[in-house]
Amino acid sequence: MSSDDTNQPELDQDEALLRGALPVEIQGRIRSARLKEGRAIVVAEAGDLGAKAREELEKLIENALQGLAKVDEARVALIAERRRRMIIAIGSGKGGVGKSTLTTNLAVALAKMGQKVGVIDGDIYGPSQARLLATEKAKAEADGDKLVPIESPHGVKMLSMGNLVAQGKALAWRGPMAGKALTQIVDAQWDDTELLLIDLPPGTGDVQISMMADNKPDGAVLVSTPQDLALLDAARAGQLFEDGNVPIIGLVENMSGYACPECGHVSNPFGEGGVEKFAGALEIPFLGRIPLTMETRLAGDAGKPPAVNDDEGAKPFIAIAEALDRWIRNGKV
Repeated sequence: MSSDDTNQPELDQDEALLRGALPVEIQGRIRSARLKEGRAIVVAEAGDLGAKAREELEKLIENALQGLAKVDEARVALIAERRRRMIIAIGSGKGGVGKSTLTTNLAVALAKMGQKVGVIDGDIYGPSQARLLATEKAKAEADGDKLVPIESPHGVKMLSMGNLVAQGKALAWRGPMAGKALTQIVDAQWDDTELLLIDLPPGTGDVQISMMADNKPDGAVLVSTPQDLALLDAARAGQLFEDGNVPIIGLVENMSGYACPECGHVSNPFGEGGVEKFAGALEIPFLGRIPLTMETRLAGDAGKPPAVNDDEGAKPFIAIAEALDRWIRNGKV
């Protein structure tokens, strides 16, 4: 065995030590981490950051490493190579809790803030983004071996099985085929799109497993209705992301309160505050709550997301999008 082979395990341990001391929200920026004679040298990607944010990133890394016993000096080198496209998954362990509506409206709100956003409909068997983003009549095409995303009327590019197969046609695919379909959509010709939101199917099946293996998200947002049964399923979805070292950005409570359109009385058919309590118990950020309204349902069916507007119906989605935007830019909501 050569001396290089003898030293390799120690090098791996040192890198693991350095990386382990850094906050989870910046792990995706770290290109290398070395320790030599008490000097820690970390190379991080910062091409998308302004001067102030670059300075803050540098100080954050230095402060995190200086507390380690093996580190006498910490040096940070920031590089400006183009980062890969950021991917954020919107998930839940249970169907019917509003993942698709949330994904659509977050994408529209982020686009209004200046983000170049794309939406991926990861629900291969039950796609709904084509309806929500008013692209049902558009047929996805290919350029060579790459699919070309469809431009929605709301400033958001998107791809869905709803644009690839005939409307109403049932897909009798086995799990691995669905996983491959998602990979093809993620690898499409997204051009200058900087952020992809993936609207995941319910559960923790083949599509999610394929995504974690082939296109691991930078973070995940979990959505649930307030009742205990939905929260149990959300916890299972959260465990999948934690096991894959994907940061959970925060939780959203959907269908939180219903105001009667006739008398204005507010009731809570799915309970009240359950997701916020759940988030507090797990020390996960609570991003906000979205009420159950007839207007949101009608807008979704019509392909006109509430977030397009600046009225009361848009406010919950815009507030959550602002929190997500802060996480994208600073690693904190």
